[in-house]
Amino acid sequence: MQFGHLFFKINTMKGTGNTDMDNNRYVIGVDFGSDSVRAAVVCTNGKIISRGVSFYRRWKMGLYQHPEKNIFRQHPLDYVESLEECIKEALGSLDKEIVSKICGIGIDTTGSTPVPVDIHGTPLALLKEFAECEDAMFHLWKDHSAAREAEELNHIFMSGTKENYTRYQGQYCSEWYWAKILHTIRRNPKIKQKAYTWIEHCDWIVGLLTGKSAPQTMYHSTCAAGHKALWHSAWNGLPSSECLAMADTDLAEVAERYGRTPLPATTNTGNLNDEWAKRLGLSGQVIVSGSSFDAHAGAIGAGIRRGTMVCILGTSAVDLLIEKPENLFGKNLVSLCGQAENSIIEGYTGIETGQAAFGDIFAWYKKILLWPLKQASKKLSGEKKCLCDELAENMENQLLEWLQEEAEKLPEEPFPIALDWFNGRRYPDTDDYQMGSISQLSLGANAPHVYRGLVFGAVCGLRRLVDGFEKAGLEIREIIAVGGIARKSSYIMQMMASVLEKNVKIPDTDQICALGAAINAAVAAGQYPDIETALRYMAAKPFREFTPDAEKCNIYRQQYEKYRTLADMDGDYR
Repeated sequence: MQFGHLFFKINTMKGTGNTDMDNNRYVIGVDFGSDSVRAAVVCTNGKIISRGVSFYRRWKMGLYQHPEKNIFRQHPLDYVESLEECIKEALGSLDKEIVSKICGIGIDTTGSTPVPVDIHGTPLALLKEFAECEDAMFHLWKDHSAAREAEELNHIFMSGTKENYTRYQGQYCSEWYWAKILHTIRRNPKIKQKAYTWIEHCDWIVGLLTGKSAPQTMYHSTCAAGHKALWHSAWNGLPSSECLAMADTDLAEVAERYGRTPLPATTNTGNLNDEWAKRLGLSGQVIVSGSSFDAHAGAIGAGIRRGTMVCILGTSAVDLLIEKPENLFGKNLVSLCGQAENSIIEGYTGIETGQAAFGDIFAWYKKILLWPLKQASKKLSGEKKCLCDELAENMENQLLEWLQEEAEKLPEEPFPIALDWFNGRRYPDTDDYQMGSISQLSLGANAPHVYRGLVFGAVCGLRRLVDGFEKAGLEIREIIAVGGIARKSSYIMQMMASVLEKNVKIPDTDQICALGAAINAAVAAGQYPDIETALRYMAAKPFREFTPDAEKCNIYRQQYEKYRTLADMDGDYR
């Protein structure tokens, strides 16, 4: 088994020719995740010098979450409190001279995560009358309670008027902006009456830090606007009021009150306002950059460029590309991805695709294998229960590692092949109702055999997307894989390289999204003239690279055709 080549990074000025840290400036990247906020203080040479993390207090207590109903809400105070806490933690270990040289702050968040606000831009959950109203809070990206409204909107956007508003994003999703608004105003008249408009999380944080929260004059991210609200120059902005009013006239009002044209994440949106400068102990001269979604910031941190696909591998997989608009003219990619103008790098079309389940598949399999121990623990007591619980904990921590070790020893064929649609099919041809499956099982199959089949299926799901792009004429020369799986699992990364028949590089940081937000801040603060220049100096460098194993490529090519056959068969069945 080839494990690739290991590269050791020497921290230098990455081409600046300057090793005197005192002459450098610093920026802060803030990455809002699903359960916490992470802040990284980054030198303008790309070196992360300190970090901070804060978990959302209310979310950690399990508040405002109803998985059985696909409802996930977050209180704005969780964001405010954790923002302050994580930045202060990151600054706490730094001397005053370095803190005085911080010149910018950049933001990324999950999305689509919108919130209803009043005419001043204040989230309704911050008003006394709505303090514990979940509909008045931020609707987290993975809230799928608007599935019915998404189906309705998809029909309206596609054929309600002469314009097909889905031609750049494909089927409209329950996770997205308009569906969540429509669902909430239909079920909660008080929100419908009180909300002046709705704001994305990434835009609201920028307004919070600059004091520019008035909805019609606040900053809007090209990323959020293009990918989730369907903003596009082809129809001069958002979907028309006529189209939106077919669902509800309130949606038309939201569009009319949207305000400024969306701008890239490298935009200088203004200075840190007095309140937040005081709260954080920073200068009021610090520039606040525009914002983006977390995956898009991760692509920046990884050093995305034309011909490179950045794969962010977590519970799901988000894969990102950039391309010049003129190279996409006439190409129909709607089944493969969503496209938005300037959404990752200004001047390019940002392309977002992915799989609805990746790491979740392996977590599910681990849960299946641990089931007997969990059940035994419920039946036991005393010392036997303690021993059983200890064994279960040890297995939970090491089981996937054991499975990988044994899977590597197995002969290359035959083996089970899994279809990776365990959480529906995100792309190609979005279908939330599709399900995973495992084929070619026999009585000779053991746990490592099945694990290998699951890994192979997950990687084949990515191969199918890559093939689709290349067939459409887009060049993908290399893969940059980021996230916990990429850093921890040599087995999965090596299989990915061999199945895709492309080199797979792993960046040298575990704070890739915060780094990307910091790079955007460095450009906004004038430290670099443009994002391409900033990436040369600040983007993460690969510390490990996996290359295709020629012998295994031939075997995997044949097995991939079996995956395709399975996908074609199951794709026709509901």
